[in-house]
Amino acid sequence: MAAARSASGRTITTDISARLDRLPWSRWHWSIVIGLGTVWILDGMEVTIVGNIAGRLAEPGSGLDISSGQITGIAAALYVTGACVGALFWGRLTDIYGRKKLFLITLAVYLGATALTAISFDTWWFFLFRFLTGFGIGGEYAAINSAIDELIPAKYRGRVDLIINGSYWLGAVGGALLSIVALNTSIFPADVGWRLTFALGAVLALVILLVRRHVPESPRWLLIHGREEEAERIVRDAEKTIEAEKGEPLPPAEGEMVIHQRTRTTFTEIARTMFARYRKRSVLGFSLFIGQAFLYNAITFGYGAILTEFFDVPSGNTGYYFAVIAIGNFLGPLLLGRLFDTVGRRIMISGTYLVSGVLLFATAWLFDQGSLSATTMTACWCAVLFFASAGASSAYLTVSEIFPMETRAMAIAFFYAIGTAAGGISGPLIFAELTGSGKVPDAVLAFQIGAALMCAAGIVAAFLAVKAEGRSLEDIATPLSAAEAKEEPAATRLT
Repeated sequence: MAAARSASGRTITTDISARLDRLPWSRWHWSIVIGLGTVWILDGMEVTIVGNIAGRLAEPGSGLDISSGQITGIAAALYVTGACVGALFWGRLTDIYGRKKLFLITLAVYLGATALTAISFDTWWFFLFRFLTGFGIGGEYAAINSAIDELIPAKYRGRVDLIINGSYWLGAVGGALLSIVALNTSIFPADVGWRLTFALGAVLALVILLVRRHVPESPRWLLIHGREEEAERIVRDAEKTIEAEKGEPLPPAEGEMVIHQRTRTTFTEIARTMFARYRKRSVLGFSLFIGQAFLYNAITFGYGAILTEFFDVPSGNTGYYFAVIAIGNFLGPLLLGRLFDTVGRRIMISGTYLVSGVLLFATAWLFDQGSLSATTMTACWCAVLFFASAGASSAYLTVSEIFPMETRAMAIAFFYAIGTAAGGISGPLIFAELTGSGKVPDAVLAFQIGAALMCAAGIVAAFLAVKAEGRSLEDIATPLSAAEAKEEPAATRLT
């Protein structure tokens, strides 16, 4: 690494990005995946539990005077609103103060809000801490996806990002099964079981927080923010650890970059980057997030209500069905993730969105014809969400890798917030109204809207998706602080 002082401030020449991308997969990378990725398990568990306990919370003796519609409608919308606000608030701070500091703080916020949800004594308290739980989770999306993409080698970035985001559904499986136990009044009183599910979420968050302390800061972020010695130390330690594990020296890194260090990026630069320099990429991000957000937040939030309303499934048994659906969701990114790195982003992103949309249209038609039972409806949803889950996970991958380093967390936060607000706030409210009517055509309409938006996003991806597979982040989107080496004064070697 070399450094020099130019008129615009400190300038460095570095190969750290290339060194990170040439690393073979190792235990060091697994520690990052475990430390950062496990939070989506909590998110999945959180959302699933609320959907599955809606019927029980609305029953007399639950300890709260609340209706099922308020849980799947108002509470769900507040959770998503909190996530949108949190994403924007924490996303900006993540770009300024670093990935590690923020992914510790946001998890702590989630932990506290979840614990306080468990002691809800009135409806307003439940609503407030659903909002604050979402506020913490929203920050996680920006901080975690930024850190993952910047620490994982280019060769594996697609599949790792998809599987980590898809791990949400492992939490959904756990949440569904946990709700079965929690709602069993022969084990726990009606006003205790649901509280224990939230308390367990807080305990798991504490464990993850302790593990996460050992995940390093992003060397890419450190470089740009004037902390190149720390970045060098992290990468050098990782190289030594991996060489010792593999028993052979690492291949040389190819490629250097010259950057002007900076402390922060202005909102004007962010706006110019997203809406002028990368306008088409912004359209892509909007499309992918709106499509997946409406499908997931509008429909899966109320799936338990669909089972009880249209198929007479007891509220205490909805968890079994949702566990099956959740497994299908996780298998999608797990089995298809590698193809995003080999077949390519454009084909796989557009393909997963379009296939899931078409399958959802078919499911809506079968439901309208009265051809489905609770079991076959669940099977149809497994097929839809196998592809939709991979597509939805690729939305986070896409916006985290197609914008420059300095705007990465804010870009994730922005598209997540706008897309989720469009589909995730209005979706639960509309869908709760449609399913609450008890009329099949109303529920079919909700399915068709979700399917149409998924197909539209797939078509946009077919034309605008970026071929990012196997490419370094700096090659996909040149950092705003990057400069041509020939423009810089002679540099001195740092030791």
